[in-house]
Amino acid sequence: MLRTNKDKQTAFELVSLESLVPQDHMLRKVDQYVDFSFILEKVRPLYCEDNGRPAIDPLVLFKMVFLGYFYGIRSERRLEQEIQTNVAYRWFLGLGLTDRVPDHSTISWNRRKRFKDTTIFQDIFDEIVLQAIAHRMVGGRVLISDSTHLKANANKHKFTREEVLQNTKSYLEELNAAVEQERKERGKKN
Repeated sequence: MLRTNKDKQTAFELVSLESLVPQDHMLRKVDQYVDFSFILEKVRPLYCEDNGRPAIDPLVLFKMVFLGYFYGIRSERRLEQEIQTNVAYRWFLGLGLTDRVPDHSTISWNRRKRFKDTTIFQDIFDEIVLQAIAHRMVGGRVLISDSTHLKANANKHKFTREEVLQNTKSYLEELNAAVEQERKERGKKN
């Protein structure tokens, strides 16, 4: 008899998100050594305690941006999609399998409006890096990567050492550019 897995797509299963994320996953290490709770105190002055509807948890918001930066996701829309389908990302953010992922426009609005003209992103990322250094998750080695195809020059006595800096500001500028490009393609005002 021929069987297919088609019926399994609608089957109900009792699963633990904890068991779905491999024990050696990098996000488990980040979660173990980096304490993100400092974010709440840093952003408290930027939120209103008694007006409007409850905000999305700032920890989730900043951890989402962290995931985008950490994994090189250069679009908030794409970041939302990746989190929607990646169990490890959901686990890291504290979202269950059926929890709604914050919309890309929410990330963008907070980044471009609420945190505009602040150094909050840089401050938070600096603290995360300091914690990672303290736990020896980040080393002082230089890594240079280039995917350009060039004729090889294998002389080990002739080389140039360059230090390439990428900071959160350039990442945020890339996100802004992606938002502007998307708005232009959809015919929306800036």
